[in-house]
Amino acid sequence: MKIKILCVHGIGHEEADESFEQSWKRAITTAVLSVAPNAVIELDYFEYDARFASSGLGAPEIAEATLRLLTSAVIHSVGDLFRRDRGIGQFPDRLRWTAGMVAQWTADEALRTTLRNDLSSKINDSQPDIVCAHSLGTLVAYDTFRRDPSLMKKRVLITFGSQIANPAVRETFGGRIEGIETAYKWYHLYNEHDHVFTAPLYLRDANFTQVMTPFDKPGDALNHDATYYLGHPETRSNVWGPLFQAGLARGFDKRLLAVDKSLGLAVPKAQTARRSRDKALLIGINNYPNPSDRLEGCVNDVFLMSSLLQESNFSPDDIRVVLDDRATTAGIRDRLRWLLDDAQAGDRRVLFYSGHGAQIPNTNAAGEADRIDECLCPWDFDWTPEHAIVDNDFRDLYIQLPYNTQFITIFDCCHSGGMTREGARRARGLTPPDDIRHRALRWEASLQMWVERDWVKQARKNAQKAEAANTVSNRDGIRRVGQAIAVRGNDDKLYNRRRIAYKHDGPFLPILMYACGESQLSYEYRHGVISYGAFTYALAQTLRSSKKRPTFNALVRATGKLLAELGYDQKPALVGPKVLLGKIVP
Repeated sequence: MKIKILCVHGIGHEEADESFEQSWKRAITTAVLSVAPNAVIELDYFEYDARFASSGLGAPEIAEATLRLLTSAVIHSVGDLFRRDRGIGQFPDRLRWTAGMVAQWTADEALRTTLRNDLSSKINDSQPDIVCAHSLGTLVAYDTFRRDPSLMKKRVLITFGSQIANPAVRETFGGRIEGIETAYKWYHLYNEHDHVFTAPLYLRDANFTQVMTPFDKPGDALNHDATYYLGHPETRSNVWGPLFQAGLARGFDKRLLAVDKSLGLAVPKAQTARRSRDKALLIGINNYPNPSDRLEGCVNDVFLMSSLLQESNFSPDDIRVVLDDRATTAGIRDRLRWLLDDAQAGDRRVLFYSGHGAQIPNTNAAGEADRIDECLCPWDFDWTPEHAIVDNDFRDLYIQLPYNTQFITIFDCCHSGGMTREGARRARGLTPPDDIRHRALRWEASLQMWVERDWVKQARKNAQKAEAANTVSNRDGIRRVGQAIAVRGNDDKLYNRRRIAYKHDGPFLPILMYACGESQLSYEYRHGVISYGAFTYALAQTLRSSKKRPTFNALVRATGKLLAELGYDQKPALVGPKVLLGKIVP
């Protein structure tokens, strides 16, 4: 029996000196026959380049989308190719060209519609068993199959060199990637050295598998070659092998059952009910390297929070603590993965941070300052994004969480720019050095004074307005930790339309408790001779003195009231899904 494979090319599909069809046929045939010598396969091809040439989108719209994509590369990629000091003109020509094509796809809704219709027709005509899609082709495929899942019924999807999860692209899908439930299996091949705006996918669907396929193609700085993905040893072992050796489990088209039937079928066992798991990560930093930055109450906050969690039936074994010089940027990022990367529906996860906070005016790929990133300040913080904990550091781990996961974050720090206060009421924020502060200022000649730039003023207004409503502001400006603003887009109405079109509720949003508002300061409190964060101590007192468990809204209001009674001019802020904020604290 023949197994039919439809090949959807990507950007720059000129592998070696062969055509797209020749190179893919060679790579797939060689890989499949190496694991199943008796396999019979037939390849078909879907090409779409001509559609881009006829797109009617104007140059300004494409340029704006390209800039967003290149900015995402500067922010998320590693290595010399994407140093943060690079501007848009410093990217390799081929990369700027490929960025233009991906950006054109994201910006041109009519083009996306045409490509969906084209691919749908091809699927209906070709009737493939497997769809292999590379790079830009993965966007066309996912867009088509997510909109019309029936097209993938009892079929296998293999994506590689994909930009689906890139924040600038994910915005097009409403800020969240969902699985394709009708597909028998979705394999996603990821190469960490691929520099064409690729990103790993964090899906927890039973029919989804991400396969790590690291390679470094000699003489190719981008490492984006489709044939390297298709013929990779991990692809042979974890994709072609399961498909063509042991066959696919029941419910899939008979033609893709075992080519060598003597190996039999591995029928999955019925899964037993899984016990919900608790995990908490508690971070406290007192002893920053600079003596003038040191705090007193953060380590005490961590122990106080651990006691609260254990009173709420968390086991000590489920709580990880990282303090002072162990709370480096790398150490925190590693523990964030421990906290979130295996979270399932029904799990409880808690992130608590006590230390300094800061705001970093940041630049885009054109070298223009256009936003403020709030950050947590690890022990080795140095006012660079490489040594700061911003939303990007754990956004991809939480936005794909199942909606009924309980993820609560508590930040006892301030982000509005610190002012050193002596004694018990020291603020928990760092004032930026003058070269960082300069990014957010302009010279007002009529006043002969330095004033905040207009985009900074607007950003603060947007953040304060959203804060008052306990919601997330999608507009450009301040990116608060935990709110995944970068993948929500700047147009609220467009974001909501896309979220509905792709049949999901948007990125997962944790319940976020902030010690103070965006423009306020968070202080330390001295309980006799023992220091704590004023917010953390008031929160614990409020919970322990409540005659019955409060809702999240009531807890934050009562905590704010206690802080006001103690003379602190900080008002705690709460953000999260409205339906959860009115529920009882677990």
